[in-house]
Amino acid sequence: MEQGNAEYVPTVAATPPSPPPLPAQRATPPAVSPARHPAHSEATRLLCAGVYLDSGFRSRVIEELVEHEERPVAPSLGVDAVPVLAHALRARTQEWQTAALLFAVWIGFFWMNFAASDASLSSTSYDRYTGAPSSSLDWTGFAGQAPWALAYAWICLQLFLARVIGGRGTATYVVERDKSSRAGIPRWRSWVARYFIFWGWFSAVVYWIAAIVAVSQGDAPEGLLFPLLIAGVIAWHRYRIAAVFRHELSPESFERLPRAPLPAGERYQRIGAAIDREQHSALMIYDPFRPFIGAGETYEPWSFALELKRKKPEGRSDRLTSRQVLDLIRPQLERLRDASAATSRDRLKDLELEECVFLPAGPPRGQISYAPDEVARHIEGSVDEGAEARRLFLRIRVGAWDEQVVTTILVRVHTQGGMLVLEVVPHVLSPIRAEYKRGDAIAAQSGGGALREAVRALFTSPTASVASAFSAGRTIAGTFRLWLSDPRHALPDAPAASVRELGSVPGVWLFQEMDISRYVKTVQDRIVNGVREALRSQGYETGEFEQQVVNVAGGGVFIGGSMSGGAIASGAAAQANAGGSSSA
Repeated sequence: MEQGNAEYVPTVAATPPSPPPLPAQRATPPAVSPARHPAHSEATRLLCAGVYLDSGFRSRVIEELVEHEERPVAPSLGVDAVPVLAHALRARTQEWQTAALLFAVWIGFFWMNFAASDASLSSTSYDRYTGAPSSSLDWTGFAGQAPWALAYAWICLQLFLARVIGGRGTATYVVERDKSSRAGIPRWRSWVARYFIFWGWFSAVVYWIAAIVAVSQGDAPEGLLFPLLIAGVIAWHRYRIAAVFRHELSPESFERLPRAPLPAGERYQRIGAAIDREQHSALMIYDPFRPFIGAGETYEPWSFALELKRKKPEGRSDRLTSRQVLDLIRPQLERLRDASAATSRDRLKDLELEECVFLPAGPPRGQISYAPDEVARHIEGSVDEGAEARRLFLRIRVGAWDEQVVTTILVRVHTQGGMLVLEVVPHVLSPIRAEYKRGDAIAAQSGGGALREAVRALFTSPTASVASAFSAGRTIAGTFRLWLSDPRHALPDAPAASVRELGSVPGVWLFQEMDISRYVKTVQDRIVNGVREALRSQGYETGEFEQQVVNVAGGGVFIGGSMSGGAIASGAAAQANAGGSSSA
């Protein structure tokens, strides 16, 4: 870990960059920027909170953005990865400091316990009348020989195992996950977790009773002192985390304060500048096996190919180009956005349009130019290009539910060889994990009184002390991997994960699913209208196109190509049987 006093200062504009306008003969409107910079979006705030509460998420963020510097960052749709990484590095540093203090306390605990045991073993009691060694039970000697450190360590390990087996959080600041996040845990794991919870807390009660009795007899103070010291270190750690939630990550503070800076050092300055260049650029590097990293899960993609036939072949020699089709699709979507802004508060009023070019991984990261003029040349050169590698897409993005649900529709048009090929690939980013919202509750509870916070620290210290040890181990392993691999000189690669996807849940709620379906169907209808208008304006037949794409308002039926051995029926009570008849 690199530390210092200076802070990384971003050198980019306040809004995500977009390519400059194309030449006048085929100019397109610029991309629409969101209402506020992604660095202050609700999704970014929750991801920043998540790195303090989810050690697995924090490790993946640091691994992807720091340990794999050879990979360009994935598109950050609706979020800013720089403050998320800044808080992840700060959370790791805080847990490392807590682990160092706890290590010192545990060393003192074991040393004092063993020293007391040696002292009690070396001392022998004698009968004061006969002078012979006494055979009666001496409680003071027994208390001095008791393995208090080992007993408390076993209690901590049992309770930590209960959390791991039960699928709960393992960060040093432990929070309960929602029951939905543990729905996939097998029943046997739940029973094993309950077993460890019962015996862990039963052992803890026995331990504290024995320690209090021993101290009251004037012996074995370490059995009571060091667990209280461990709880004090955990209370200090909890206080620092709660201060971050209260002063930096509250909704009001996060909206007002500048984004969190990365640590000092040439490496983090370089990484931060690279993230700023890449995460909102219209140029994206992709892996052919995972081309749309950062956009979420695929949602009902479709495509069709159409032979271009003129109504009157004579008299026209010009051909339909991909640029002409895209230029007629964009006004359809812009009118949809403007109409939504004028008539309702629907999220379609914030619909964003941008032309993006995808390049396969190959050149080293430092040799890829994200300069606006270079990106514009890529867009201009790939719009009518049919090559397999470089591809141009029109990206339509709708961020709903405070950027919790992001619907992205990627459209590609290809017109060569007398054919029109239209590819529509919707993607959905699901909501951020619900437990990341608990930072607001932590900030509110932290002002509930010193006594309440002390008791919370006492009850959470057994699991938190073990979790800090594992966190320190991951930090050491990550630092060693970073030193050993030297990612700046690794083979170039494409993004393997996005920060936004790493912090997301697997699915969406019913209302969100309904909104996604509405956005996709509405946008697809405008895309189809734009293609139809392009065909008509250039004198092409549209009958075959309308046969291949049938948009039924009640059901959204899509028919493409030919069917064999199947049947289609429409209507509320329709039935269709292959090789038979259909009825409604």
